[in-house]
Amino acid sequence: MSERILVRTDDAPAAVGPYSQAVKVGTTLYTSGQIPLTVDGTLVDGDVETQARQVLANLTAVLRAGGSDPSRVVKCTVYLADIGDFARVNAVYAETFPDAPPARSAFQVGALPFGAAVEIEAIAVCDPG
Repeated sequence: MSERILVRTDDAPAAVGPYSQAVKVGTTLYTSGQIPLTVDGTLVDGDVETQARQVLANLTAVLRAGGSDPSRVVKCTVYLADIGDFARVNAVYAETFPDAPPARSAFQVGALPFGAAVEIEAIAVCDPG
């Protein structure tokens, strides 16, 4: 069995609970859900597009820290506080995944941490070790 490596970067907000920003096993990277927090842990003020851009910036930072990047993401899960924001988040999402987007699920949830409008997690291929 491959070693489990915990991934951490100061370029994304620290975990706000007992979890890792990401975990790498072999050449697979599993990220925790990213919400629109700045690196210092402050919720980004703004509309759902502004929040989605921060989420994707955080996700990209975690992917890079784990030896990957958005082009190597194979699956995302998008959590929305309001499914009515689906099209608006899709437009921002497409900026990060313009070519050959990963497989994805997206759905509305009852609530997200800190009152966020969107959260995204990913599974990606990464460099070994």
